[in-house]
Amino acid sequence: MITSVDPPRITVHPYRFTYEKVLAMAEAGMLPEHEHVELIDGQLIPMTPVNRPHYKCVNRMTRRFVVATEAIDTAVTVSVQNPLHLDAHNVPEPDLTLLRGPDADATADAALLVVEVSDTTLAYDRDTKLPLYAEAELPEVWIVNLQARQVAVYREPKGPAYGLRRLVDAEDMLSIKTLPDAEPIAVSDILPPPDASDADS
Repeated sequence: MITSVDPPRITVHPYRFTYEKVLAMAEAGMLPEHEHVELIDGQLIPMTPVNRPHYKCVNRMTRRFVVATEAIDTAVTVSVQNPLHLDAHNVPEPDLTLLRGPDADATADAALLVVEVSDTTLAYDRDTKLPLYAEAELPEVWIVNLQARQVAVYREPKGPAYGLRRLVDAEDMLSIKTLPDAEPIAVSDILPPPDASDADS
């Protein structure tokens, strides 16, 4: 009697890049020169091109963060669209990060606040990047929803989620939990004008 033999099972594990490997590849010219990517779970994720409402919001926030933090005793670095090292396999590039210290390294331990500006990327920022920020125990994350013209504030990281979520409308004020002495920021001051479309970008 002939009996069938099941073929051996093969487990396939996708290769996960580290940030050091990505830097080495870039230095060797192995990455597209003009393609902007971020490292998420060991994978290189192409970043969506920035449109006019997005960069206007980032510029307005940068200006407001500088004003809000310059009068307090705590030294803060405002890092704009730079890599944030969460771990070896996760180095996202938030739109804005407030870092503790005048010349701080961009690591999870130094991050006081992370801000993502979302126009077409809301689902990605909320469902993919936000859990990484929570797991890295970043104390506070803002997701600026340009479509809804409101800010979702996340605090109290617990595993891959945040215990506190609060929606702040355009008429309200934002405060930074880790910098209680900083001047509050009006949401209307960081949102671009409603007519800031891509028509003249």
